Amino acid sequence: MRIAVISDVHGNLPALEAVLVDAGAHAVDVTVNLGDLLSGAVLPRETADRLVELGLPTVRGNHERQLLTLPVGRMGASDRLAHDALTPAHRAWLAGLPLTLELPGDVLAFHGSPTDDLQYLLETVGPAGLRRATVDEVIERLGGHAHRRLLLCGHTHLQRAVTLPTGALVVNPGSVGWPAYEDDAPHPHVVEAGTPHARYALVEEVAGRWDVTFRAVDYDWEAAAAAAQGHGRPDVAHALRTGRVPHVAGSA
Repeated sequence: MRIAVISDVHGNLPALEAVLVDAGAHAVDVTVNLGDLLSGAVLPRETADRLVELGLPTVRGNHERQLLTLPVGRMGASDRLAHDALTPAHRAWLAGLPLTLELPGDVLAFHGSPTDDLQYLLETVGPAGLRRATVDEVIERLGGHAHRRLLLCGHTHLQRAVTLPTGALVVNPGSVGWPAYEDDAPHPHVVEAGTPHARYALVEEVAGRWDVTFRAVDYDWEAAAAAAQGHGRPDVAHALRTGRVPHVAGSA
């Protein structure tokens, strides 16, 4: 079985389309979407239409929850743009997405951790910024799910895989549509892929074990950046062009 794992599209339809073409060239059996689907600065409504049409197995991320539960006045700029673009049908679709999703082969998919869509699983944020999580931290965050054979997470936009002492493979495919961001919780930190490519992962079961291959795909990131610029988000435009956070960034 070969799975294309995508996450954190963030309304970047050009990046999504490029990833779908690349995954199709690798004869995947299923494409799994790990959430944070629309909130960004590119094409939220058009991305929603495409994802609804595709009908991929999909879990909700923190941005889906925020779109459905936060008052508009408390939303960040990315959520507000998506909120204003979505139809009632789009919102009904978002409301039906699960927190976790099980797949054949003892696979569990989720956004942050199995119980918290905001929790970083493979990274830890401290006063000094972002670092790789220790194996003990990952196991603790997984709770009773650390025995699974394959665990798929997103949220941090960084391609990373860890094999646990339990034998579980934990995979973050990186972000399809937003290669760099900054946040201030629980401490100020920056997350940067370092290039503007659209990222995802191919995970394949071979001889009874799961293996991962990370992919970085070219697409028209200048068009995506121009759309972000047009929506008043020069910070996102910079990230889309460079894979880096600008010195002064807007609200995510």
